[in-house]
Amino acid sequence: MSSPCDPANAPVGDVGAALMMVDSRLHAIYDDKTDADPEQQELLDQFAATLGPLGVDALLNGTCTLIYMYMKWLRMACQEHDKDVIEYVVPTLVATMRMMPRTFRPEVIPTMAGLVVAAGTGLSPNLWRGQYGRWTDAEMNPLEATAVLLAEQINRISDDREFATRLIAEALTATDKS
Repeated sequence: MSSPCDPANAPVGDVGAALMMVDSRLHAIYDDKTDADPEQQELLDQFAATLGPLGVDALLNGTCTLIYMYMKWLRMACQEHDKDVIEYVVPTLVATMRMMPRTFRPEVIPTMAGLVVAAGTGLSPNLWRGQYGRWTDAEMNPLEATAVLLAEQINRISDDREFATRLIAEALTATDKS
């Protein structure tokens, strides 16, 4: 029986824009900047201002697609080592979220963990979240940060700071060619 949260039923969204935002945040982390680069932040703010309501929805869906794709990669990596992706990823992710109270207010941590669990079990994170109503403003930064944390975990596992970005870019390129 098919689930209403099956990824085949989910909109993909603007994965390219979501990847650009995640990659920008990763570079800020790796460049050891405690504050975002003002020039980079201005570019991101200008980009966000041009989106409009449909663009914001596409960016949200694109970010959820990234979370799904990152969790799919992590699930396959865990299976190669006979590990459970939920057991391996979620406790560390939640612990990290709890250490970042300005980004992850306590009330959004269960939602972000739920998105990761949904993706880790093969469900669409945006369709799973959609069961509970519209996204809230309080969930916007945590959603982006969740994607960044997953990408950073993949980069650490692969010992390559560009791996998570390249993984998605190559998938987008392969999709464009077919």
